[in-house]
Amino acid sequence: MFWTRSIRLFRSPRVFLSHCHSRKFCSFSQDNDPGSWESMEGLSRCSANFVPLSPITFLERAAKVCRDRTSVVYGSLEYNWGETHQRCLKLASALTHLGISRGDVVATLLPNVPAMYEVHFAVPMAGAILCTLNSRLDAAMVSVLLEHSQAKVLFVDNQLLEVARGALNLLGKKPRELPILVLVTDSDCPSTFDITSVSYEYERLLADGHSSFDIVRPHSELDPISINYTSGTTSRPKGVVYSHRGAYLNSLATVLLFRMDLFPVYLWSVPMFHCNGWCLPWGVASQFGINICVRKVSPKDISDNIAQHKVTHMGGAPTVLNMIVNSALTDRKPLNQKVVVMTGGSPPPPQILDKMEEIGFSISHLYGLTETYGPGTFCAWRPEWDLLPHEDRSKMKARQGVPHVALEEIDVKDPVSMEGVPSDGKTMGEVMFRGNTVMSGYFRDLKATEEAFKDGWFRSGDLAVKHSDGYIEIKDRLKDIIISGGENISSVEVETVLYSHPAILEAAVVARPDDHWGQTPCAFVKLKEGFDVDAEAIINFCREHLPHYMAPKTVVFQDIPKTSTGKIQKYVLRKKAEALGSLSRSHDCDKL
Repeated sequence: MFWTRSIRLFRSPRVFLSHCHSRKFCSFSQDNDPGSWESMEGLSRCSANFVPLSPITFLERAAKVCRDRTSVVYGSLEYNWGETHQRCLKLASALTHLGISRGDVVATLLPNVPAMYEVHFAVPMAGAILCTLNSRLDAAMVSVLLEHSQAKVLFVDNQLLEVARGALNLLGKKPRELPILVLVTDSDCPSTFDITSVSYEYERLLADGHSSFDIVRPHSELDPISINYTSGTTSRPKGVVYSHRGAYLNSLATVLLFRMDLFPVYLWSVPMFHCNGWCLPWGVASQFGINICVRKVSPKDISDNIAQHKVTHMGGAPTVLNMIVNSALTDRKPLNQKVVVMTGGSPPPPQILDKMEEIGFSISHLYGLTETYGPGTFCAWRPEWDLLPHEDRSKMKARQGVPHVALEEIDVKDPVSMEGVPSDGKTMGEVMFRGNTVMSGYFRDLKATEEAFKDGWFRSGDLAVKHSDGYIEIKDRLKDIIISGGENISSVEVETVLYSHPAILEAAVVARPDDHWGQTPCAFVKLKEGFDVDAEAIINFCREHLPHYMAPKTVVFQDIPKTSTGKIQKYVLRKKAEALGSLSRSHDCDKL
């Protein structure tokens, strides 16, 4: 049993077992219970009928079935599945030569380049655990995460070498062994820094490996495959641990909800460092697809790649979709085929989804968290909704929907009583998950793991309503809800109205303190180029489309801060709104 075979990564199996010690967290059937497979005469579990689930098998299968089909494209560089398989085997072999063994952590600081795709297979093939760090973090945060993850190797892009060096310098001030640095070079984007002092270079390291390497397979499908740090919108990111089993199941579930047939062409517009790219590095391999790797994402890059490679699928946060629909016509080529787009990360405004459909994209709306391997629910579209009026269809598509096939259950519950809220589309509760694609726990944070799994459910911190058809709709984060005069105001609902204003490009709403009402809505707005509108006009527009108490009382014009994955950094905006002080003591509009 895995739990009693604690790997070296964890100082104690309690890190994983914490939520399993008490029946209030979870329970397992006892061996030899009547009706269990072990109680039935003549049955046997052996290598013929049981193999631990692991997504690394998707690569092995692709190499056997479609060896000569293209697997990865990056500029002029192209590999087939046979070559990708061989490269991953050699890289896994090379990692063991560096001293990496079962349970060690291997970190990356890479954009969406071929090496980033390959480590998703090569690292677990070596028995190690992949830790993909956000490539836009600064040296201080990278050093914190390297220390917390206890990474022994760091793959770094040549454009990010100075960040990595800065992180290692900070890490070197403490008595610990520094991770081995492996430099990933790129002839199309040469480094402006001195790279001669780096001991290991990716291609040379890979060349020293052996393609006959014997894969270090998981002892149990519950063994860890990766650590993903949350986006950093809180003071200290948490290390979310994925298992081989969860990654395998979520890869297939994401493929299904993405309507991904065999041989897709997937454009990597979602960072692979984010929830392991929603598990699609493994998922695309399961469908023998083509991975179009791109270093940077812009409307023109997206359009050019779609036209050149006949892209069938891509993903992106609502901010990426907003960037596409508001881009110059010269940056967009007409779509010659339908491109399926998965969007998630924050509730997308219906107007943005609508405009993407007008351009020719087919939008699939999903919802999940780092703790649910990325996608956990999706808006399963019903044919009868095609007959609805245009505005109603857009509202339906904006719902977060129902759990995917690999998730056991999702519900909207009162966080205190743990009772499900009525399916009336009005009563808000906290979204909670339960199933095989929920994280194993937070790395080296027993207390946080137990709190997240309290009462046998994973608590998301998101507020939602449940409609009569069972579909859920996110209304806000618990910490983002605005309480004004005793009334709960959903910032998402206010933002949806703001996005319908023809002059507004981006919007975010947070609470501003108020001596009389407690809090009032404060809107941060970025206007489209060439538009000029004042705060009073925006406030009046909202009052025409919302109950007056929900309309913003303050409008601030500025760029909207975002994380590297496109999520709006509301904690930054909350601090600015708090600094404005009570509305009763200042003006209704501030220019920052």
